[in-house]
Amino acid sequence: MIKKESKLKDTKQTKTGSVEIEVYTDPLCCWSWALEPQWRRLRYAYQGSLKWRYRMGGLIPNWDSFNDPMHAISRPLQMGPLWMEARYTSGMPIKDKVWFDNPPSSSYPACIAVKAAELQSPVAAETYLRKVREAVMLHGQNIAEWEVLRQTGKELAQEHPEILDTEKFEDDLSGREARKAFEEDLLRVRLHNISRFPTFTMRLTGATAGVMIVGYRPYEALEKALKQVAPELEPIPHTTDELEYRRYWGSITDREVQEALKQGGVQP
Repeated sequence: MIKKESKLKDTKQTKTGSVEIEVYTDPLCCWSWALEPQWRRLRYAYQGSLKWRYRMGGLIPNWDSFNDPMHAISRPLQMGPLWMEARYTSGMPIKDKVWFDNPPSSSYPACIAVKAAELQSPVAAETYLRKVREAVMLHGQNIAEWEVLRQTGKELAQEHPEILDTEKFEDDLSGREARKAFEEDLLRVRLHNISRFPTFTMRLTGATAGVMIVGYRPYEALEKALKQVAPELEPIPHTTDELEYRRYWGSITDREVQEALKQGGVQP
């Protein structure tokens, strides 16, 4: 969980004065899910000043090649205790028993599914990523199974038909373009030598230098990194209550609301 400065290059353009953030993550990363309260609070507080994009990291290609020496994990059963640790550390609900009951064989299918949603829009990608995370973290579903991924897409399309088209999503899920987009994300992971998730890279639009922040961190660490990039940014003052914050996000956990209600966040 270190923070370091990093030279970043990208041709993507956004409005002047905004901060570009790339989020390197994986649907099966428990610490990425654990960080959702802080990440959502940051996006809420600085809405209109941030532009972000998710990069899928491919955490688990398969269990024949996966090895995490830092946590001594090389087989599915060993992942359960790590998820339990993330649950106790963060307060986010996590179904760690999925690694005992129905362990996912790979995170690649879910990564590809997120990229298939992204072919429709960044909003579709973010909304699908959240929903597929809920599928495994809250409901203990095996998101390595293509049928689970398709069903997640169907549910999202039913809830928000304006965001995701089911037919296109299913076509893209088995198509070449989504896999190519995922391969491009994996290339960026290697290019920036990223070995842990979540990892955030932040930089002011048009700048070549930025800040990289790695791992599960408190909200203050995320905000400090943002201020290093754009010290002039100030959070938007909010007078909303808990109910409005819940409405803003739609699906939300109690822990995420609790984070927002902290000093400087939404007032009850």
